[in-house]
Amino acid sequence: MTSQVFQPRGFSHIRLTVTDIGRSKAFYESLFGTPPGNDFSDQIDDPSIHDDPARLYGGCSFTFAGQIMGLRPVAPKDDRFNPNRVGLDHLSFAVATVAELHAAAERLTAAGVVHGEVTPLPDFNLVIVSLQDPDDINLELAAPLGS
Repeated sequence: MTSQVFQPRGFSHIRLTVTDIGRSKAFYESLFGTPPGNDFSDQIDDPSIHDDPARLYGGCSFTFAGQIMGLRPVAPKDDRFNPNRVGLDHLSFAVATVAELHAAAERLTAAGVVHGEVTPLPDFNLVIVSLQDPDDINLELAAPLGS
């Protein structure tokens, strides 16, 4: 039996590596309906920014529900996400209800964002809808089954 190293309380933050900060920032602004809280993307042409964590490496971050999601623009322009490599498989955002999930799917359709069907996953007590960001990162919206 192993001893506990720490007591997790959830995630503090996640940062996604992106190829084009302007395109990705616009996508997530549209998805979340809000601009980033911290944004250094206007300094992306400053060569020193890519080494500066205080300026988020030329990226930006969004804060919601006490958690932070950042975008870091350091990937080569022709790179694309691959869930079959070591690292992130997908990122799932929680929504409160299945009705909210259906409404989000309708808004995605209206915005021209390709997405999957609203799909129940009873073994996980979830209902999900999947979509891809501009770098093909797998995103998911998830609501509790029966909510």
